[in-house]
Amino acid sequence: MNSFQFLVAVTASLGGLLFGYECGVMNVVLVMDAFRIFFKFHNWNGDALDENGKEITNDSQEKWYRDLKEADNKATLEGVITSSFVLGALCGALMATYLGERFGRQRTIMIGACIFTCGAIIQGLSVRSWIMIAVGRLITGLSIGCNGVLCPTYISEVAPAKIRGTLSSCYQLMTTFGIIVAAIINSIVWYYTNIKPEGLGVKRSDKWAEVPNFEWRFALLFQVVPGLGLAILMSFLPKSPRWLCSKDRDEEAAEVLAKLNATSTSDSLVQEELKAIQEDVAATRAAGSSSVGELFSPIIRRRTFITFLMQLFQQWTGINVIMYYQSQIYGEIGFTKFMSTVVLPIINNFVNFISTFPGMWGIEKLGRKTLLVIGSLMMMVFHISTWAFSTQTYKGKLWQYLAVASIFLMVFSFAWTWGPVPWVYQAEVFPLRVRVKGSAVGTVSNFLNNWIIAFVGPALMKAWSTKTFLLFAAACFLAWVYSQFYVIECKGLNLEEMDAKMAGKA
Repeated sequence: MNSFQFLVAVTASLGGLLFGYECGVMNVVLVMDAFRIFFKFHNWNGDALDENGKEITNDSQEKWYRDLKEADNKATLEGVITSSFVLGALCGALMATYLGERFGRQRTIMIGACIFTCGAIIQGLSVRSWIMIAVGRLITGLSIGCNGVLCPTYISEVAPAKIRGTLSSCYQLMTTFGIIVAAIINSIVWYYTNIKPEGLGVKRSDKWAEVPNFEWRFALLFQVVPGLGLAILMSFLPKSPRWLCSKDRDEEAAEVLAKLNATSTSDSLVQEELKAIQEDVAATRAAGSSSVGELFSPIIRRRTFITFLMQLFQQWTGINVIMYYQSQIYGEIGFTKFMSTVVLPIINNFVNFISTFPGMWGIEKLGRKTLLVIGSLMMMVFHISTWAFSTQTYKGKLWQYLAVASIFLMVFSFAWTWGPVPWVYQAEVFPLRVRVKGSAVGTVSNFLNNWIIAFVGPALMKAWSTKTFLLFAAACFLAWVYSQFYVIECKGLNLEEMDAKMAGKA
C-alpha cells in the first residue's frame, strides 16, 4: 500500500467521522439541562441537587446541579428526536443507489457532506419545537445513510485486494473516533455550563422558562466543521475506477489505477487490474441492466440475505442503546452526574475507538466470519454479566464498577468484530452491476433497525431498566447461530473472485 492509497481511504472514511460525531453528540446533548428545558423534556422550578445528584435537605448543603422534573412525554420526545436521524439515514441509503450509479461514488459523497452541513445548521438554530430539530436530524441522517453505503463501497473499489478489508474498516475506525471527539468536546461544554449554574435555589415563577442555550447549540453547530471538511477533501480524490469503466471512461480509469499504484498507465499491474474490471463490466452489460429484483436471483440472493441479517444483528447487539443513552444508563446504575456524563462516557468511547484497531488486523488475519462468531459470544456473556452485576449495586460501589466494566467489555467485543465486519462485507460481496444496490440493502437494514432501537430504547430502559441487557444477550446468541451456520467467508479474494465464489463457481 502506498501513501496515496492510504490517503484516499482515510479521507473517504471521514464519512464515518460524521456518523460518529452525530451519534456521540446526542448522548451528551440529551443530558444538557438547557436542551431538556428548551424542548420541554423537563421543567425547573429553581430547586437544586447536591454533588451526588441528591435532593438538598438543608440550606447548609452546597448546591451543584439543577433539580429538573421529568415531563410525562419525555421518553416519547427523546425517542422521536433521536430516531429521526436514523429515519433520515434509512431514506439516504435508498437514495444512494440512484445517486451513486448516476453521479459516481466520489461526487455523491461530496453532495452528502454538504447535505449534512445544512442539517447541522438547522439543528443548531432550532426554535422551541421538537419538529425543527427532528427535521434537522432527519436531513443529517440523509447524508449519513447515503455515505454509509458509498464510503465503504468507494474504498473497496480503490483498495488492493490484500488489504481491502483493513482499509474498508477505516470507516468504522473513523466512526468510533467521531464518537470520542464528540464526547470530549461536549463533556467539556457540559462541565462548564451544568455544574453550579446561576439561579440554584432561587424559585422561578415560570418553571418552563428557558435557561442559556449556548451549550447545546454549540454542540450541534460544531458538526458543520467535519461536514465542510469532508466535502472539501473529497474534491481532491479520484473517481472510482470501476465506476469509470462502467461509464466507458477506460482511459480515466487507467489513469486513476496508475495513480493509486504509483506507476504509469502502461505498467503490467495497472493493465491487469484494468482488464479484470473491464471484463466484469462487460459481463454485467451482457446480462442487461440491473434491478432490485436481481438481488433475489438464485446466484445473488444468499449474499443479499447475509448482508441484510448481518446489519440487523449488528444493531440488535444493543450497541447503540449504549452509545445513545449511556449517560442515563450509568445514572441508573448509581453513579453521580459528573461520572455518568463526563468520565465514564469518555472512557467508554475511548475503549470503542482503541478496540477498532485489533479489528483492522483480525479482519484479514482471522477472517470476517471468525470475527463475527467470536464477537457474538463475547457480547452475549458481557450483556448477561452487566445485568447480573447491576442487580447487586445496592451492596456497594464494587458492584457498580463491575457493571460498568462489563459494559466496557461489551463495547470492546463489538468494536473489533461486529463493528467493522458488516460494512466491509457488504461492500465486497456483490457483483459490480448490483454492488451499490446490494450495499444499500445492508445499510437500509442497519438504519431501519437502528431507528427501531433508538425509538424504543428510552421506553425499554424506563420499563425494564437493566433487564434490557438480557434482551440483547438473546439477540447475540441468535447472531452467533447466524454467523456460525450461514455466513460465507470471503477473506483475501479480489472483487471478481468474490463473484465466482458466491455464485458457486469456485
